[in-house]
Amino acid sequence: MTDEKVVSSRARKLGITIGGGTLLVIGILAIPYPGPGWLIVFAALGILAQEYPWAKRLLRFARSKYDDWNEWVKRQGWFVRSVTLIATVVLVVLTLWIINAYGLVASWFGIDWSWLQSPLTR
Repeated sequence: MTDEKVVSSRARKLGITIGGGTLLVIGILAIPYPGPGWLIVFAALGILAQEYPWAKRLLRFARSKYDDWNEWVKRQGWFVRSVTLIATVVLVVLTLWIINAYGLVASWFGIDWSWLQSPLTR
């Protein structure tokens, strides 16, 4: 392999690693929130799978577990589905509070309620 091809191959692998890794972290952080968290994770693993066999295996595993989870939830009654929904909402509300999203938005409107502020910013 020529030096130019080696550099090109390494640059491609580095780009895939950084881009896919960054996207994977974003996707994992977005999973509990409404929106495309799992789609981002699967896209990131698809990108990483171009260079890393472990990512291809993890993508297959994660997709099968995701599909299994969705099928399991569909088979459950209203109580389990409700608890799952409530737990998701509580997780989202708490994490938004911890990262001070409520305090930030309140400050835009001149609202200065201390309970909206994150405990990390007090």
